[in-house]
Amino acid sequence: MIRAGKPRDTVQALFPDGRILEGPVGTSLAEFVAAAYPDPTVPAVAALVDGELWELSEPLRRDAEVRPIFLTDSEGIRIYTRSLSFLLAAAVAELFPQARLIIDHSVPFGGYYCRVMGRPPFSPAELAQIEDLMQRWVEEDRPIEKELLPASEAARALAAQGFPRKAALLSSQNDMSIPLYRLGTFREYLFGPMVPSTGYLRYFRLHPYHDGFILQFPRRERPTELAPVEDYQPLWQVFEEYGRWLELLGVYDVLTVNEAIRTGRMAEVILVSEALHEQRIAEIARAIARREPKIVLIAGPSSSGKTTFTKRLAIQLLALGLRPYPISMDDYFLPREEMARRGLTDFDDLSALDLPLFHEQMAALAAGEEVTLPHFDFPTGTRKKGLTLRLDSEALLLVEGLHALNPAVLPSDLGKKVFRIYVSALTQLNLDDHVRISTTDTRFIRRIVRDAAFRGYSAEQTLSLWGNVRRGEKRFVFPYQGRADVMFNSALVYEWNVLRSRVEPLLLQVRHPRLRLEAERLLGILRWFAPYPDGEVPATSILREFIGGGILASYYPSPFERATWRRG
Repeated sequence: MIRAGKPRDTVQALFPDGRILEGPVGTSLAEFVAAAYPDPTVPAVAALVDGELWELSEPLRRDAEVRPIFLTDSEGIRIYTRSLSFLLAAAVAELFPQARLIIDHSVPFGGYYCRVMGRPPFSPAELAQIEDLMQRWVEEDRPIEKELLPASEAARALAAQGFPRKAALLSSQNDMSIPLYRLGTFREYLFGPMVPSTGYLRYFRLHPYHDGFILQFPRRERPTELAPVEDYQPLWQVFEEYGRWLELLGVYDVLTVNEAIRTGRMAEVILVSEALHEQRIAEIARAIARREPKIVLIAGPSSSGKTTFTKRLAIQLLALGLRPYPISMDDYFLPREEMARRGLTDFDDLSALDLPLFHEQMAALAAGEEVTLPHFDFPTGTRKKGLTLRLDSEALLLVEGLHALNPAVLPSDLGKKVFRIYVSALTQLNLDDHVRISTTDTRFIRRIVRDAAFRGYSAEQTLSLWGNVRRGEKRFVFPYQGRADVMFNSALVYEWNVLRSRVEPLLLQVRHPRLRLEAERLLGILRWFAPYPDGEVPATSILREFIGGGILASYYPSPFERATWRRG
């Protein structure tokens, strides 16, 4: 029976476990979540409301399904670290207003390496002072207030706050509304949602490190614990090297890359970036020549550019008079039908490799026998015959793959004849002083583009597999990076600009509600990069592995007497 009704003065929140909580219209999402989870072991920092990401400070004005986002969720840890960066920036501005804080790059045990400009590095006593202020604000549970402003007005406010570079970047997006966040008198925008108050940010420490310090926070796997601080010297050296490269290029953040496009200097940025890559690869080749190993193992996480790096390394080794032969472990994947029979769902698990065949062929090659290598066809998911190879006693085998540094992939009797290389895209180009671009996101957009171009996957398929990829990396790749003799940083300062026009249409096609959230997050980063065509990307660039048009895809070293390649 239909009858006249009255406007309701309450709203209901339906939680994943079936509970329905009711409260007055306009009650904050934080209050609903606190009532549903009054004593959480892991804090919630945001929520999905009918599939859309909401900050906890938002009022609920209609009935909705509410799924809290906890610190153990990937989006949860991003919101936590973004808000913690905001807290740090506010404390530095309060105590040392003349200092320019730079949040530089991540560290493996959970944290960001930070430094200051405009003054000497903070002393241990000054760091303690900053940490004490941050802790006091956390205990006081101060509100982090949000104000939505037109981009031009937000830019003026940030310029007045002492952030002219961010103001210039925001001025390029006049069609946007920008949420400015305030803590006391400090105002900032960190390109994403925040926690509603400082009381959510209880887990952090500040540690002196080199010429700066580390803002430490928990990993989402252990969201209420801080891991022991470690010396990450090899990775530190890679980031230091990349920092020098950025200085040489005169590029420091997204604004300066976009400026290089506007002023017609992008061709120079591309050419010098590629020359720096080539210089580093040549240095690694000379290190191998000095060691004289029998096998070079080249590992790294997904989409780090291992295949192209391996072939460019082979060319440098040839120039030194050595005889390198590259082999990809991707060709040893089990056929897709066999994976299905074994209950395997992704290619980034060690079990997806046919390790018995790999061991057999490596032993045969080491013994000088002829071997017909497999070739994995990704569009069909089948394994075919590849090149036939016989090595003489002077040959050098280059084996690249996700798991190449894992001790399980190599027969133990070859262990002392090995040189190990770890490759990853360790991005150090940030959106601005306080907002870093995740190295994982750089690899992610590379993979989306590559999978669509060469593996027949939609962006939605790649997004659905990415969680498995990340879990596989944490289990099978990252634990062994410390075994590497050298590291190579495959990141290119200009790649986001080139990849934007390719990856945006793919991400816009994502329809699944859960996956669309991640697609929208990546689109939100991409919009700050001015697009640039790929015509000037050299044919030997690592970027060509993902966008196509390179000359190394079908390259193998020329045959030599006593050591031959031939088609199987």
